Amino acid sequence: MLNQMLKTTMKNRHPYIFIAPALLILILFSLIPITIAFVISFTDLDLKGLADWSNISFIGLENYTTLLTDTVFHKAIFNTLFYVVIGVPLVIMSSLSIALLINYGKNLVFTIFRAVYFMPAITNIIAVAVVWGFLYNTEYGLFNYVLSLVDVDKVPWLEQPVLAKLSLIVLAVWKGIGINMIIFLAALQGIPNSYYEAARIDGAKRWQVLIYITIPLLRYSIFFVTVTTLIGWLQFFEEPFIMTQGGPLDGTVSMALFIYQRGFQFSEFGYAAAGSFVLFIVIIIVTLLQFKLKKADVDY
Repeated sequence: MLNQMLKTTMKNRHPYIFIAPALLILILFSLIPITIAFVISFTDLDLKGLADWSNISFIGLENYTTLLTDTVFHKAIFNTLFYVVIGVPLVIMSSLSIALLINYGKNLVFTIFRAVYFMPAITNIIAVAVVWGFLYNTEYGLFNYVLSLVDVDKVPWLEQPVLAKLSLIVLAVWKGIGINMIIFLAALQGIPNSYYEAARIDGAKRWQVLIYITIPLLRYSIFFVTVTTLIGWLQFFEEPFIMTQGGPLDGTVSMALFIYQRGFQFSEFGYAAAGSFVLFIVIIIVTLLQFKLKKADVDY
């Protein structure tokens, strides 16, 4: 039986040869590190443990139970949910709206707008943070200067917890529109014109075409963008790390930033690994729920 399986495998070896490099990279740089991190999450690994493995102790579920009582981690969970609930719908609706507007236009102006909206997605986050830091500056920022023209007091954009979270969301939405816009544009341009021609013959109005033809035919791209955007926002990190470092009063710290701070600032690698697996489980559960709630396919 085994010999027969080996013969069959050797006979059909070409697919395995093609997938071997990708599979090797997946094992070396994904599966093995995840397994090691999972083991580390049950230890008290720190800098002393890195220097001498004999200093590492197995502590079981202590890291996970400590997370349950860690007020900073509770704030990180709340902040991450805040980012997701507000940011994800904004990104999806904004990118879809811009893609629809650009898709209707055929002249050079709309091509330029396409490049303009995509530019933030490929701009370095450090450069973006520096520019937006000046925009949000309480004393001489552009936003407060514009508000002063209409006699509005200075707004502490990054100095009050809730307002700081909203300010980071605006920045992240602005940066995240571009890539999703391109995905929606590709999907829009893949819709056959015959559907629109039939709708015009039947006397359908533009909003009816949008609701009953365009949106349903974008269901796959909308689902894909929703899944990837939600996963990305659950790992919200760069914006609070660069702009606020999690402040003020841990008001902008996300789960990903909490893990970074515990691991690389406080050298609590075991504790950070436990936090990362909590985030990993949350992402898996949310993703599976999205697939579960996905409506059955409809043929058009």
